[in-house]
Amino acid sequence: MVDASPDPGALLDLAVGLARQAGALLREMHANRPREIGTKSSRTDMVTEMDRASERLIVDGLLAARPDDGIVGEEGSARDGSSGVRWIVDPLDGTTNYLYGHFAWAVSVAAEVDGTVAAGVVVDASHNEVFAAVLGGGAACNGAPIAVSGHDELATALVGTGFAYIAERRAEQGALLRRVLPNVRDIRRGGSAALDLCWVACGRLDAHYEQGLAPWDFAAGGLIAREAGALTSDFAGGPPRAEEFVAATPAVHGPLLVLLST
Repeated sequence: MVDASPDPGALLDLAVGLARQAGALLREMHANRPREIGTKSSRTDMVTEMDRASERLIVDGLLAARPDDGIVGEEGSARDGSSGVRWIVDPLDGTTNYLYGHFAWAVSVAAEVDGTVAAGVVVDASHNEVFAAVLGGGAACNGAPIAVSGHDELATALVGTGFAYIAERRAEQGALLRRVLPNVRDIRRGGSAALDLCWVACGRLDAHYEQGLAPWDFAAGGLIAREAGALTSDFAGGPPRAEEFVAATPAVHGPLLVLLST
């Protein structure tokens, strides 16, 4: 059955509730180091029982509320739906931070309607911050509107980035970093793309760029950044994509693209 007019606000409310529950679960278990640790794309790309438990909680809640929706999740959840709505779930973005006790990890849930992200939430459970947005409705943190910094000079911009877990890709990213670093104020590597995008949205970063993401890394955070006033694209200025993602204040965006595509 096709849901003719899913309400983005209702989708967001569902996502926020489940992401909060997942964040609370992860926070509760954080003091006890995960007992089962596996790897995914490489021996340094870790996955824990808590990634999987968080995804189960979210997916079960989504299906209970909206059984006709599609879902794709980082830890393997995948189902086609018939409603026109697809959920994109990252149950624990920043697993390495989580394992090492660094407090930069998050739960990210986004809802696509007919292929366009219409609602998204990123829950930073460590700091009790809930970043959320609906398409065309602006972005908020804990219910208060947020906006990008408005910084207008690349040379003094604080820029976030991230690195892959495959050695060959890291070498490429390191070469790009050597080009970027001398031309900006400084670089920050937080370890969670979803949070970095939210930090662009609220002005804690002036820009973020990254290569080799997955859809769940940026679906919610990208919407939140755009709704807060950021421009998002790939390195050539086209639509953002997993292989290349940039989010930046409007004045910094263009000069950063020139640097990234040189």
